[in-house]
Amino acid sequence: MSKGSDVRKAIADRFGDELRFFRGWIDRPKAVGSIVPTSGVTARRMASVIDTASGLPVLEVGPGTGVITRAILARGVKPEDLYAVEYSPDFVKHLRACYPRVHVIEGDAFNLDHTLGTDAPQTFDSVISGVPLLNFPIEARIGYLEGLLRRVPAGRPVIQLTYGPRSPIPPGHGDYTVEHFDFVIRNIPPTQLWVYRRAKH
Repeated sequence: MSKGSDVRKAIADRFGDELRFFRGWIDRPKAVGSIVPTSGVTARRMASVIDTASGLPVLEVGPGTGVITRAILARGVKPEDLYAVEYSPDFVKHLRACYPRVHVIEGDAFNLDHTLGTDAPQTFDSVISGVPLLNFPIEARIGYLEGLLRRVPAGRPVIQLTYGPRSPIPPGHGDYTVEHFDFVIRNIPPTQLWVYRRAKH
């Protein structure tokens, strides 16, 4: 394939992702945080927290069209070691077609015990979260985080993107720490990245 063909395919893929994301936003505005997908720059920054030498699988929550999924795999995570939980049936269908070896699970990220069931691993190296938390009450956000932190070893991260200026999960409400990780201007809209860990005692 020529370089020009590669460029045209990349543009078409990007447009397809954006159109798919916009349709998802129209259908389920509470479950989709933006009308355009996450940028590749943001996705790579989020995937950078993964320790590929840990031997543990990775959990992605709210993968949408798969931009962050692609970055996770590019980081060196084997498709068989990636579990992606997505609420939208349309996005699930798209993800399964694009990443047939990734464990794409349709379900509610706020009820992971039910969604993951007993077949999925109980412990993950880290969690990459694209769930639009600002659409949910603070109590639900805190419960969501605590559910994720129970699935990673102490000290390992849950990384979350948000379009607000502050952490979507405030400190001081549970057994976790809050750390600002990055501010990515090359995203529409510009994105804040936050890292949460279980507090060490």
